[in-house]
Amino acid sequence: MKKEDSIEQIRSSYLPYGRQWIDEEDIAAVIKALKGDYLTTGPYIQLFEQKIADYVGAQYAVSFSNGTAALHGACFAAGIGKGDEVITTPMTFAASANCVLYQGGKVVFADIDYQTYNIDPVEIEKKITNKTKAIIPVNFTGQPVDLDRIFKVAEKYNLIVIEDAAHAIGAEYKGKKIGSLSDMTMFSFHPVKHITSGEGGVITTNNKEYYDKLIQFRSHGITREPSKLNENHGPWYYEMQFLGYNYRLTDIQAALGCSQMNKLDMFVGKRNEIVSKYNEAFKSVHQITIPFQSPEVQSSWHLYIIRLHLDEINVGRKEIFESLQKQNIGVNVHYIPIHLLPYYQQLGYEKGSMPNAEQLYEEIISLPLFPAMTEQDVKDVITIVKRTIEKYAK
Repeated sequence: MKKEDSIEQIRSSYLPYGRQWIDEEDIAAVIKALKGDYLTTGPYIQLFEQKIADYVGAQYAVSFSNGTAALHGACFAAGIGKGDEVITTPMTFAASANCVLYQGGKVVFADIDYQTYNIDPVEIEKKITNKTKAIIPVNFTGQPVDLDRIFKVAEKYNLIVIEDAAHAIGAEYKGKKIGSLSDMTMFSFHPVKHITSGEGGVITTNNKEYYDKLIQFRSHGITREPSKLNENHGPWYYEMQFLGYNYRLTDIQAALGCSQMNKLDMFVGKRNEIVSKYNEAFKSVHQITIPFQSPEVQSSWHLYIIRLHLDEINVGRKEIFESLQKQNIGVNVHYIPIHLLPYYQQLGYEKGSMPNAEQLYEEIISLPLFPAMTEQDVKDVITIVKRTIEKYAK
C-alpha cells in the first residue's frame, strides 16, 4: 500500500472544527419558553444574565443579540467616541476592532507575544498616546491574557479595559474566573463557542454606571425608569435619551442559554480532556508546535492551534490544510490578522506593521475541538494529522 493510500478514507464523514452540543434538556427548555407568555424580552433574560454573573463572580451581566453587539455596547458605555483611540490585537475576529469604529473611534493595533499568541503588554504601552481611551485585550483561543500587566498599564494611563473573552468563558486567571476582573468583559454564545444561545453575547461588569448604560443602549436608548425621566406624563411614558440600538436577546435564546449554562463546566472539562490527548500525541512531532500553556492561567480551550515549522516541511500551509480537509478533518485558520483585511487596508493599516501576528498567521491551523467529539473522532484527528505531517516532512 502506498503512503498516500494509508491516510485516505480514514473518516467516512466530515468532522467540523467546532459544533454545538444540544440535548433533550435544551430542547425542552426552548419548548417551555415557546409555550410561555414571552418570546422576546421575558423572565429567561434575567435568569440567564444572573446565571452568568453568578458563575463568573460579577455583580452585573447584560445580554445582547450577539457578541459583536455586546462589544459595541461596551464601547458606548466606556464613552468611546470620535477622536478616541483604542488598542487591541490584530490576531482576533474583526468584531474586536469593528466595535471601536462603530463609535467613531480609531483602532490602534499592538502586536502579539509570539509564544502565547495574545496581545503583548509591552507593545500596548508603546502605542499609548494622549488620545488613548481604552484597551480591548482578547483571550485568544481561551487562554487569558496577562491581565496583571495590562491592568498596570491601564492604571498608569487611566484607561478602560474591555476584555474580549468570546473564547474564554470558564477560563481562569490566577484562580479567578474570567468575567469579574476587567472593567467590562464580553462573552459570545455563537454555536461553536463553549455554550450557545443560537446567537448571543453578554457584558459582565462590577460598575453600576456601565450596567445602566448597557441596559439602555441595547433598547434604542429608551428608558421607562422614573428616576431617569426628564418628564413623566404617566405610567405609559418613556423617553429616548440617546441613540441606541435594538440589540436585545430573545427569551427563546435565553432559555437555551440557561440550559446550556448547566453544562458549562462539563463542556470545559471535555475540551480539556481532548486537549490533553492532542498535547500528548503531538508533543513529539518536531514539525509542529503545540499551544503554550501558562501555569498562571487555566484556558477554557475554545480553539486548539498547531503551528507548522514550514522549514521542516516540503509543502506550504495551504497544502497541509487542503490535505486534511480532503481526509474529512475540518481544520480552519484563526485568524487573518485584522489589519490585513481589505477594509482595514483602505483605512491605511499596513502589511508588515505587526510582524509577529503576520508570521503566526502564515503558520497556524486550528484542529477540531468540541465536547461532542467521540474518542474515535479524537483518534482520527491525531492519526491523520501525524501521518499527513509525516508524509510531507523533509
